Amino acid sequence: MAKKLEVASLSEWGFFTLPRPCVIAGPCSAESEEQVMETAKQLKEFGINVFRAGIWKPRTHPGCFEGVGVDGLRWLQRVKRELGLKVCTEVASEKHVFECLKYGIDMVWIGARTSANPFLMQEIADALRDTDIPVLVKNPVNPDLDLWIGALERLNNAGVRKLGVIHRGFTAFDKMKYRNNPQWQLAIELRSRYPEMPFFCDPSHLAGCKEYIPELSQRAMDLGLDGLMVESHCNPSCALSDAKQQLTPAELKDLLYNRIKVRDNDTDNLSYKEGIVSLRAQIDVIDDNLLYALGTRMNVSRKIGKYKKDNNIAILQTSRWDSLLANAIEKGRTYGLPEEFVKAVFTAIHDASVNAQNEILSDKNGERS
Repeated sequence: MAKKLEVASLSEWGFFTLPRPCVIAGPCSAESEEQVMETAKQLKEFGINVFRAGIWKPRTHPGCFEGVGVDGLRWLQRVKRELGLKVCTEVASEKHVFECLKYGIDMVWIGARTSANPFLMQEIADALRDTDIPVLVKNPVNPDLDLWIGALERLNNAGVRKLGVIHRGFTAFDKMKYRNNPQWQLAIELRSRYPEMPFFCDPSHLAGCKEYIPELSQRAMDLGLDGLMVESHCNPSCALSDAKQQLTPAELKDLLYNRIKVRDNDTDNLSYKEGIVSLRAQIDVIDDNLLYALGTRMNVSRKIGKYKKDNNIAILQTSRWDSLLANAIEKGRTYGLPEEFVKAVFTAIHDASVNAQNEILSDKNGERS
């Protein structure tokens, strides 16, 4: 059972105005004072009021541009002072936190590599203790929901109540069109456990290429997430990091005002409420039937396991599994089911069946009976 977190609503942060989406925008990296100020000015012109920029950049290889450091915090101070925008940046250590507090940074976020490290998370949580600065936590690089929640718990235990999350996807080991695998089901699960948690999506890091940002932003809105953190640069072609995934301010304006549609979280429309209740009732019946069918199937799998044991037959029959999966994928197409979905469902069922049969095979009591 998920631990209850004491979290302030987004309205208490004093950062964002309705309607959704709440938007945090700015360059991947602060590169020069001119670049920071010009980007911030263009973003402010169409209503962006929370400006982001990376000051310290965690890079895979040494020798890459790793951020301008403390000098960039002075530039963010200027954005805050002259343009009236809230400013935020990424922190990955106690030292980063103290520097941000020293320079009056309004909000910080914690990156995917850092959120995966409990030692660093505790160090950052201790540095933020008894402060009132909002903190956003990106998902860890690997799809580990408990690790993500653990990072939130450490901050909350240190008294951080203005706490939110950013879904930026997970490291993709297989080739795919996006930079990171969205694995939306983990975001949905976290949202279900903590519905009060302010929830942002980072379509820039999900996409890795700006052409996919609109579809990923729309998916985030379809899921009812609160906002977007989008990378925007006044001249992306000259960016020192992640040039391909940054929008110009004009492109971001077009995205927000013309290309995505924000879904309401609820409505007072009586016709809708009656219709959705009826459809959900149908889903409940179907889910009950699915569970009954899965239970029945598992019982048959156990009988097969006993039959194999009595006849000294190995549990795993790869040719049978390959044929079963191919047949399921083909039948799934006739029902309009995507291949990856069918494969994921049947792989989970097959793994559970193999485990059940393995328990029977290793049952010493059964051998004596």
